Amino acid sequence: MALVIHTYKGNKGANKALIAAEYAGVKIEESADFQMGVTNKSPEFLKMNPIGKVPVLETPEGPIFESNAIARYVSRKNGDNSLNGSSLIEYAHIEQWIDFSSLEIDANMLKWFAPRMGYAPFSAPAEEAAISALKRGLEALNTHLASNTFLVGHSVTLADIVTICNLNLGFATVMTKKFTSAFPHVERYFWTMVNQPEFKKVLGDAKQTEAVPPVPTKKAPQPAKPKEEPKKAAPVAEAPKPAEEEEAPKPKAKNPLDLLPPSPMVLDDWKRLYSNTKSNFREVAIKGFWDMYDPEGYSLWFCDYKYNDENMVSFVTLNKVGGFLQRMDLARKYSFGKMLICGSEGPFKVKGLWLFRGPEIPKFIMDEVYDMELYEWTKVDISDEAQKERVSQMIEDAEPFEGEALLDAKCFK
Repeated sequence: MALVIHTYKGNKGANKALIAAEYAGVKIEESADFQMGVTNKSPEFLKMNPIGKVPVLETPEGPIFESNAIARYVSRKNGDNSLNGSSLIEYAHIEQWIDFSSLEIDANMLKWFAPRMGYAPFSAPAEEAAISALKRGLEALNTHLASNTFLVGHSVTLADIVTICNLNLGFATVMTKKFTSAFPHVERYFWTMVNQPEFKKVLGDAKQTEAVPPVPTKKAPQPAKPKEEPKKAAPVAEAPKPAEEEEAPKPKAKNPLDLLPPSPMVLDDWKRLYSNTKSNFREVAIKGFWDMYDPEGYSLWFCDYKYNDENMVSFVTLNKVGGFLQRMDLARKYSFGKMLICGSEGPFKVKGLWLFRGPEIPKFIMDEVYDMELYEWTKVDISDEAQKERVSQMIEDAEPFEGEALLDAKCFK
């Protein structure tokens, strides 16, 4: 009996096994008349997989479900080969990257992809959290690929096959060039792999989406057509009543920060002083800041990136910080920030100082800017002279800063 894989055409889980088969020299037949929603609900199929999911591989020894398990079986069908490494440690690293790809890349990418395609309810906060987690995974993958052509060893392994199949769905649906450009080593790796003959035979010509699909809109239910009533004699004319449907437009809700008591500190005045001070910065701008600062109306915060050990590549780290500042644009009216990238070589440390309107970090920023959760936030105690001096040094881009050279300093104003 030949191996038969049951699924619909183009299923990324099945593609893992089909590509592995190309490398391992295993023949797999694809089920001819499979219909998703019909075949996988039949009693015959449910005997192979009780929950009716695809793919399922039918073998002489019995059926196998779960795509990674199927790919592992296929990769070993004709005995040991390079797909599974040449040593115990290589085998462990292959398993490590398969798990990483499944949990850090695929799971988070699907949380972004599925609601956009209408397969799951859409939630903006959930999408932001998924994208943030996906970026974290891609940053780690990018760092590894900066010095490695393949995930493990010096040739294609099952780890590469699983990872590329997961990435392929993302590239094709939600991961635009603008998104993936922050991960150049991942891009290089992806396009190299998908153009290998074994991959190309299964995947065809891989393409990258030009836009993220819009959020599906729910059609408003149409009101039932009222039944026609017999015509009555026209009543005596009355003064016209205003149509209930035509309500006056409601005023736009104010940002809670606009409702705070007035502050003697005018943020635009500080930003102007910062921008226009070209010399004697400490004596003019820094002194001016502390003269203006209103601890009742504003608060100062230090932030430290949680995953500095991943910041091995300078331009990737700079892009990461630049993206954060772009997404902070919605807070420009209420904040001022300095971001320092410290170190002469990786891993680079990202440290920041932020001035926010109000006594806490504004809730709408925490809700809308997913990067915020990637940093540890500490409120500045200005009664502590050491913390106050650290604020001054960060505003003026003092170098060296805390014993390290500055790769770059970025200002948000």
